[in-house]
Amino acid sequence: MQTAVVKVNRKRAVAQVRPRLWTTMVRYKFLYLLAVPGIAYFILFKFVPMWGLAIAFQDYNPYAGIDGSQWVGLKHFKELFADPSFYIMLRNTFAINLFGLVFMFPVPIALALMLNEVRHEVFKRFNQSIVYLPHFLSWVVVTSLTFFIFSTDVGIVNKLIMEAGHEPISFLSNPNYFWALITAQNMWKEAGWGTIIFLAAMAGVDPQRYEAAVVDGATRWKQIWHITLPAIRPTIIILLILRLGHMADVGFEQVLLMMNPLVTSVAEVFDTYAYSIGILRGQISIGVTVGMFKGVVGLVLVLVSNYVVKKMGHEGIY
Repeated sequence: MQTAVVKVNRKRAVAQVRPRLWTTMVRYKFLYLLAVPGIAYFILFKFVPMWGLAIAFQDYNPYAGIDGSQWVGLKHFKELFADPSFYIMLRNTFAINLFGLVFMFPVPIALALMLNEVRHEVFKRFNQSIVYLPHFLSWVVVTSLTFFIFSTDVGIVNKLIMEAGHEPISFLSNPNYFWALITAQNMWKEAGWGTIIFLAAMAGVDPQRYEAAVVDGATRWKQIWHITLPAIRPTIIILLILRLGHMADVGFEQVLLMMNPLVTSVAEVFDTYAYSIGILRGQISIGVTVGMFKGVVGLVLVLVSNYVVKKMGHEGIY
């Protein structure tokens, strides 16, 4: 009897929600219309391609297609985990991302705080434009600039070192410098672009809070510490969680362009491995297996970090 009552109540609730949902969509039809391109993008390029994940469980044959290829279960996952280079790739991928998390993630926050303190609007906009520009350069250009700065024969840095009477340093072919160079490239290219979200969050802070702090005798540093940073804390937490979701991802193009035979031991990551074995060697199933493994790792990290953040009393991404 109670089960029947619960079912009836659920049907009534659903019947009440549907008209309200339709009324809301009609009322805000232009806002929903603006969302159509974004929704279409995610459906076409994110959800539809998920059908291709089935290739990870097959000995995929391009001529037979997904329907005609032989199913092999977890065979490719076992091969991936048994590959001696798997743990090297795992170490390199997480090391590069850890460098980025420790050294790169705080830079846009600090840069946004500094830009927010500039009171001359023309000078502020000019500086914003300057720090945004590297984002629009391709990795080919960034890698070429790195070569002209750090190479042993034409690099500016090594020319200065030799002028000082020292031997040139092989920055680009020494494995000890590879992770630092990758992190420095990311910082130079993306730090300015990363300030946009933080500056938008700072723009939403009530100016009266700063005025009240000035009346109380607070210095600029105290205003930043007690007003600005707490105001953008939710934004920082959300971006941090999303960043952790990409811990298994490394910029494929960047690493591929910076890689050479002398630094392969620290440069081989999942993205380059999937490219070499999936595209160059034609083992598409292994390539898809690597991509699926990366996706699962990212999902787990997002779920765990979001759970921890909510347990600490902060708002997560859901």
